[in-house]
Amino acid sequence: MALLTPDRYFSRITCVDIDRDLIGCGRIHVLLDIDNTILARDTREIPRDVGMWLGRAREAGVAFCLVSNNWHDTPHRLGAELMMPVVAKAMKPLPPAFLAAMRKLGATRRDTVVIGDQLATDVLGAHVAGLPAYMLQPLVEQDLPHTLLLRNVERAILGDRAPEPVANIQQAEGERP
Repeated sequence: MALLTPDRYFSRITCVDIDRDLIGCGRIHVLLDIDNTILARDTREIPRDVGMWLGRAREAGVAFCLVSNNWHDTPHRLGAELMMPVVAKAMKPLPPAFLAAMRKLGATRRDTVVIGDQLATDVLGAHVAGLPAYMLQPLVEQDLPHTLLLRNVERAILGDRAPEPVANIQQAEGERP
């Protein structure tokens, strides 16, 4: 079951403290899922607080590669918009996409973490590839039918484990109270 246990579980990417949870742990490379991790499935937009967090992380020296199972143009369009390398058609949880993303960043297993919203693709894939995984709650409840079915399995596996919350919305948006 350890393969399906996230190393950390956050309510949102903005709960990941850039200094403490990434750089302080030596994790300067992030393999980042797209749908419902940074791109809301319902609006197809990056929420403001998520975009601000990505900008702060990049300014702090964190490098990202988008890793997506999508077969359409969204990963490449988003990668161009965010100026991030992309591995699409990833077939997560299989390891080759994670290894290809690491090569694109010049990353090693020691300095890389996977961040995504699904146990069966992001967490399992990270662990099979020998990488730590930070799992997030999905940005919105709207999802693909097969993903919604997997969410029930995730709830059973996670049990009563609660995600690490944001102290307040102003902190999440990087504003002063």
